[in-house]
Amino acid sequence: MSSKQLTVQSQLDKFPSVLPKFIIGLLSFVVFYILTTITISFKGINERGILIAINAFKGLFNPSMKVITDLGQYGLLQMLFETLAIAFLGTVIGLVFAIPLAFLASRNMFPKWINNICLTLISIIRAFPSFMLGIMFVKSIGPGAFAGVLSMAIGSIGMLSKLIIEVIEDLNPGIAEALDAAGCSTFEKIRYGLIPQLSSNIISIVLYRLDINVKNATILGIVQAGGIGAQLMFAIGARRWSDAGAMLLGVIVMTVVLEYFSTKIRTRLAGQKG
Repeated sequence: MSSKQLTVQSQLDKFPSVLPKFIIGLLSFVVFYILTTITISFKGINERGILIAINAFKGLFNPSMKVITDLGQYGLLQMLFETLAIAFLGTVIGLVFAIPLAFLASRNMFPKWINNICLTLISIIRAFPSFMLGIMFVKSIGPGAFAGVLSMAIGSIGMLSKLIIEVIEDLNPGIAEALDAAGCSTFEKIRYGLIPQLSSNIISIVLYRLDINVKNATILGIVQAGGIGAQLMFAIGARRWSDAGAMLLGVIVMTVVLEYFSTKIRTRLAGQKG
């Protein structure tokens, strides 16, 4: 009997014991789905909202060339660059704080009490959505790109820390043991042994977060935290559909281009690691 047949047979043998758990899980899902459907109201959809969405979509096929070719402060290129700058700076600042926090929170690097403190801090940071942070910073320091950068930075700390922790804890423990045997301090282990092993994974994580931050930076503009979002909302509110279409088209192109290069870099890094 082949190993494949043995594997299939073992799974069939396990099925009777797994079936009750499967039924319980399925029933729980159905009950939760019904409860959420009852809770959510779908009465907010009206003809006016649908008409706005249709007109904004039509604007994509009739974009304002004036907005596209304008090189001034409220031109498309300037607004897109500000959005990208907010996302990039927020990601970089978040990374600066996320790396040490991730090492302190890793169970294979520091004592448990330090891990618990740092993990609690990361959970608190992750509890605040970027949109809420944007509102808080706009109210406290005023509208503008700086509020957007701070929102992106704090939002990035939580996610980057969590993902980097997983990478650190998945490392081969033999690396740390060999460095311990060589008499390296904790800092030396991180600097000379772990960072070189983690660099490609960290770059991939940062690129993934940058993709998210570009989208978030667009949304943050709605609350006056810089970027193209505010001008987009003004254009929609004033029924300037061609202007709104040009801005939406710019956001789509920027997102697609960034995603393309990000995927290329991550694929190359994965190939080098393999």
